[in-house]
Amino acid sequence: MTTAIWWVRRDHRLTDNQALAAALQQAERIVPVFILDPVLMSAPDAGEKRVAFMLDSLRQLDADLQSRGSRLILRQGDPAEELSVLLRETGAQIVFAEEDDWPYARQRDGQVARSLPLHLLGGLTVHPSSAVVKANGGPYTVFTPFSRAWKALPLPAARDISAAPERFAPPPDVPSLPIPAEPALPPGVPFPPGEAEAQRRLRAFVDWETPLVYGYGESRNRMDQEGTSQLSPYLRFGMLSARQAVVSALSAMDASPDPKARKGAETWLNELIWREFYMAILHHFSDVLEQSFRADLRHIAWENDESAFEAWCEGRTGYPVVDAAMRQLVQTGWMHNRARMIVASFLVKDLLIDWRWGERFFMHHLVDGDPAANNGGWQWTAGTGTDAAPYFRIFNPILQGKKHDPNGAFVRRWVPELTRVPAQYIHEPWKIPLDVQRQAGCIIGGNYPAPMIDHGWARERTLAAYAQAREAGGG
Repeated sequence: MTTAIWWVRRDHRLTDNQALAAALQQAERIVPVFILDPVLMSAPDAGEKRVAFMLDSLRQLDADLQSRGSRLILRQGDPAEELSVLLRETGAQIVFAEEDDWPYARQRDGQVARSLPLHLLGGLTVHPSSAVVKANGGPYTVFTPFSRAWKALPLPAARDISAAPERFAPPPDVPSLPIPAEPALPPGVPFPPGEAEAQRRLRAFVDWETPLVYGYGESRNRMDQEGTSQLSPYLRFGMLSARQAVVSALSAMDASPDPKARKGAETWLNELIWREFYMAILHHFSDVLEQSFRADLRHIAWENDESAFEAWCEGRTGYPVVDAAMRQLVQTGWMHNRARMIVASFLVKDLLIDWRWGERFFMHHLVDGDPAANNGGWQWTAGTGTDAAPYFRIFNPILQGKKHDPNGAFVRRWVPELTRVPAQYIHEPWKIPLDVQRQAGCIIGGNYPAPMIDHGWARERTLAAYAQAREAGGG
């Protein structure tokens, strides 16, 4: 019986899995394998919530495999060494895996391929990062032309989405480690792991009975509403394929009842393309993980006040929308995308703290933490990245709160000190008259902090710091 290893990495699914499909085409027996890589498991940004989410996802994948006559083999150690041992133990002739653009993954896979029969397939993105390039072969560094080129390539259709195999041939009897019980997923994380949950959430978002995707264009920025798909953790670990998400967006566009609904689905598609754009940036410019993409902004005179950074991390800046978002992140491992931009802008452009500090903090806490998207988002807000927001765009946390959480429901959910604060003061509680503070049970400077910095003053300081850096850097 011909045997192939399916090396599971960021593709915890049986549906629309190109690596698995290729293995099934070439072999009669598949050995699903996941390797706990010490380099990744002990990395400084290997946040406990994300690791726990991944481990629970592996349990779900194992259960799905067992229901089809197979099982997941777990090993721990250097991937090249473990795969070499498995090839001998199982008699497998080839290893199939999904390609990954992360610099460490490319280095790891190159090492494996030099000594073992490794065959990489697409799937992490719809189009390979190397395929979406300019006519001269150079990479795009601006989203709009990248998006235009991305859409000009052949787009997937529903017929391209392969169903999960119904049965597998029994795998060989080889040793497998138990999936670690720790770290455990905290109860506050609102993302049940697994492919079935990913599929359920996708249907809930694009189902024609409740077409939430059609309102996405208007509701996605409202932090007080459930207006986003909340599929990012599932895309991060491949419990849902990028291709199936894009097919769902395209199908929703085609079936939209009116231009407004179509615009909602199209907006979601563009967000999925942004994900692919940042993957491509990381593919072509791996140094963005270490430094600003823009050379003229690599030497900003950051303040890097550690006590200010600690207040930001703990959600006690005195700006309610910032504090609510940071507490949401720490408690749940997720943050609304609009909130991510607000808190990033506050850290970088109000507190003048290096964006890399915030990037690392996010990676430590986010369940959906992805090196490409996280870095791209932080550099976009900081104004230091490719196709970034202009350096002089500085979010006003008060106005952002009023616009995207108009009644303060988001703030009240995560900052209970402000629960009884009247709506007209919810985003500026320092303006509450003292007698109203007493009635609301919230004394500013006591129960809840006063603003740690004046936004107007901070804005001018940051503009000056960026202007000085640009002048010195030739920008």
